[in-house]
Amino acid sequence: MALFILRRFGVMLLTVLCLTFIVFFLTNLQPNLEKLAKTQGNMRMSDEQVISWLSSRGYDRPILVRYGEWLGAVPGWTGENADGEPTGRCRGPGLGLAEGEEPPRFCGVLQGYWGYSTVFKEPVLGIVGTRLGLTGILMFWVMVLMVPMALLMGVLAGMREGSRLDRSLSTVSIASTATPEYVSGVILIAVFASSAVGLKWFNGTATSAMDNVTFANFTLPVVTIALYGMGYIARMTRASMAEVMTAQYIRTARLKGVSFASIVVKHALRNALVPVVTVTTLLFGELLAGAVLTEQIFTIPGFGKLVVDAVFNRDYAVVQGIVLCTGIAFIFMNILADAAYRILNPRMRDAA
Repeated sequence: MALFILRRFGVMLLTVLCLTFIVFFLTNLQPNLEKLAKTQGNMRMSDEQVISWLSSRGYDRPILVRYGEWLGAVPGWTGENADGEPTGRCRGPGLGLAEGEEPPRFCGVLQGYWGYSTVFKEPVLGIVGTRLGLTGILMFWVMVLMVPMALLMGVLAGMREGSRLDRSLSTVSIASTATPEYVSGVILIAVFASSAVGLKWFNGTATSAMDNVTFANFTLPVVTIALYGMGYIARMTRASMAEVMTAQYIRTARLKGVSFASIVVKHALRNALVPVVTVTTLLFGELLAGAVLTEQIFTIPGFGKLVVDAVFNRDYAVVQGIVLCTGIAFIFMNILADAAYRILNPRMRDAA
């Protein structure tokens, strides 16, 4: 198992490196750098002033060298400012260097320095970590609500394929999947948090969740995201369960007199969960993208809102940190999925 996980981790690490390089390359295209110079400098800068601004900050060097510096595999660039004082990547703000302290040669992701936000005026790692922590709490409660409810709906529908219960639960799951987050979120706010209807059950502000997560300020965002993903998992569970229930070993268990509940729990459910794990893992990306919209609707200062703020403000260091963090999250989720496959299906334990 350990060797299997290490192999998967190596492949996924290469994937993250390719992903971060693509984003780094796109954000460092010349038109984007010119916009960055004018945004942080002066919108009326001439072309010569833009070139001078970029050169003084190390943007005039090859893209591979700068990516290596960002990664921490290449020594950081050094130079002098207009006053003749030494400057460079490893002398920038956010490194916490004491006065007179010699800066390190390497200062990148591998050394724990993800860059410095030009908008928030803080190290990128601290900003991303704080926002990701809040979104992580949100996603945790989404999974706690979504997965058990979806599995229950799928199992109940798959046990009695074609029954009235199956048709009813399938209709609910299709309706939840067909309703995007920005629609269900607005409807939930209008019904349960607005004085227009009169059901002000959840009157806590989502912004206050940054300091204190409560039932009032987190219920509606959690339900909004969970409703969208619940239908996918329920439909896949229903299809997988219906297929397993027609298998030969299930018929044999019935002929032996095994109770229906025992057949479902001990025999059918375990095999039916294998494709469900795949759907849940793939759905994680969609839920994370849905969190961007949900956090905008409920004004939650989390990871999704940080994505929007960083892109619109051209805070490229934060954008690169977000991509890196998202890639690491996907590595973790895929490794969990691979491990779950081997636990649920013993035939895969000897696979390469």
